[in-house]
Order: sequence, then C-alpha cells, then structure tokens
Amino acid sequence: MQLAYDYPLLGAMWTILWISLWVLWFFLLFRIIGDIFRDDTLSGGMKTVWLLFVILLPFLGVFVYVVARGRGMGKREQKHAEDQKKALDEYIRSTAGGPSEVEQLAKLSEIRARGDISDAEFNRAKEKILH
Repeated sequence: MQLAYDYPLLGAMWTILWISLWVLWFFLLFRIIGDIFRDDTLSGGMKTVWLLFVILLPFLGVFVYVVARGRGMGKREQKHAEDQKKALDEYIRSTAGGPSEVEQLAKLSEIRARGDISDAEFNRAKEKILH
C-alpha cells in the first residue's frame, strides 16, 4: 500500500503537469478536427486527407495543420460564432413576438409623414431595420 508520504511532492507536480498537457493536447486535437469539418473551402477529399493525417500521425499532423492552415482557424471560428449569434438573435426575435419589420417600417413612415424626422434619418433607420 502506497501512502501519501511515499509519493514525493515533485512527483505529484510532474503528474499534474503531464495530465494537464494531455488535456490540452486533446483539446487542440478536437479543435482542429472541428475546424476541418467546419471549413467550407475544403473539398470532401481534402477534408478526408487532413483528417486521416491528423488521426494517423497526430503530433506531426496537428503541427503541419497549424502551420499550414492555422491563420484561418481564428477567422473560421469567428465566422461560426457570428453565424450562431445571428441564428440565436433571429430565433429570439421570431419567438418573442416583437414588432415585425413591416410594422417597424410602417411606424417609421408615419413618423416621417408627420415631419418628426428628416429623409436622411428615415433612410438610416430603414437600413438599420432591414439589416
């Protein structure tokens, strides 16, 4: 039976370090695999080649992928996050039952017809509603 004092503190620290490095390694590996599937510019064949390369030769495959395609990973991740945010915002708007674009434009037209806003302000507000 091994007791706590039989396992030195430095050994525990090395164990924690190695476990942390393995966790980080798997996080990076899964992030790269997700990026391979998310990339719309790659064809199916190239996705297969990259995936096999990353799975069969993991250390070399991940290193080569990060060097070759790492610059675009952040851009693709950002685009994916923006797309998710737009989808969530659209879902919230559709389920919240707020005023529709048509209702907002009609109200904006009434305000312009009363003369409360200028044509330039109307056009800016209309662009904001439509986009």
